[in-house]
Amino acid sequence: MSNVKRLTVAALLIAGTPAFADQTIVIGYAGALTGAQAHFGKDSERGIKLAIEEVNATHPTISGKPVTFVLDAEDDQADPKVATVVAQRFVDHGVSAVIGHQNSGTSIAVARIYANANIAELTPSATNPQFTHLGFRTTFRMLANDSFLGEALSDYAVKQLHVRRVAIMDDRTSYGQGIADVFVDTIGKAGIDVAAREYTNDKAFDFASSLTLMKAKQPNAIFYGGMDTQGGPMLKQMKKLQVDVPLLGGDGMCDDGIKSLAGDALNGNLFCADGGRSLDKMPGGTAFAKRFKEKYGEPVQLYAPYAYDAMMAIAHAVTQAQSADPKAIVDALHQVDFDGVTGKVAFDTNGDLRSPAATISTFRNGNKVALSEVTK
Repeated sequence: MSNVKRLTVAALLIAGTPAFADQTIVIGYAGALTGAQAHFGKDSERGIKLAIEEVNATHPTISGKPVTFVLDAEDDQADPKVATVVAQRFVDHGVSAVIGHQNSGTSIAVARIYANANIAELTPSATNPQFTHLGFRTTFRMLANDSFLGEALSDYAVKQLHVRRVAIMDDRTSYGQGIADVFVDTIGKAGIDVAAREYTNDKAFDFASSLTLMKAKQPNAIFYGGMDTQGGPMLKQMKKLQVDVPLLGGDGMCDDGIKSLAGDALNGNLFCADGGRSLDKMPGGTAFAKRFKEKYGEPVQLYAPYAYDAMMAIAHAVTQAQSADPKAIVDALHQVDFDGVTGKVAFDTNGDLRSPAATISTFRNGNKVALSEVTK
């Protein structure tokens, strides 16, 4: 049995569809399905599976012939080296499009591989601006980038939190360092002083020395460029060390998963920026959340709605092009324009959303509370 045929059979079994009933269109998904960021990766995978189930229920056709969308989900472990292997496997197996990768570092690392094969790469979660400025027609982003998030968060920090002096720390990943650099640039334009700039890595959990150093610099706030897996413990250590200033962060810090990681240190102490509207403010967010919870028995973490809309964008492109050819899908994606769960889905020439949004949120009494929404 060929590799392509084996992939198709496996994907059909995953989708629960009788093998060879229709022409199959295999969509790849790559994210962290194991490790510290697996809650994000599985959240996106579930969003895609829900979209595929709903699209297939409409009995889609190409030139009058029935087609079935199926998913091949691969674990890239949030590691650029592993992601490269996964991307080449998708190319070799002839997938029609890829949703992913989950992280900025992995998405950027594999972009050329997909571009050389004319395969669309739609990330539901990677926010580093560089991803869609690599010169490839195949890169698409389903949410606001870090430039937009950084400007929204710095504006809130100045006008609402009255921050005048901030300490910065990041995890040295493409995402963490990228959003920290954007934040530093935007607050500099607003006249805010950078009291200290510290670095860690995405595997660290002890921040005592950096926090002690930053406390001595007397900032009004600390910004962390990284994920909730470090942000939660950081909040606990800030409380223990009596670093009594708010912690600021991007979308990687802004999910419900941080509640268990930070405990009571979270309450009112984190201000974070999501690359879209809050779930209850998304045009289809409330209905999506209900369907998601009924399907999986768990609430949306963060990126599932964007992954769902990524799959819907591919389905629209296939219908528009009347083709499952990867290049035809890329061409059609540049023309799609529809109302998704998350909002209007239409891309500019770089592959970024034409109408991005950002939401500034905090957590109070165990609940995520939207404070401000910014749109373009």
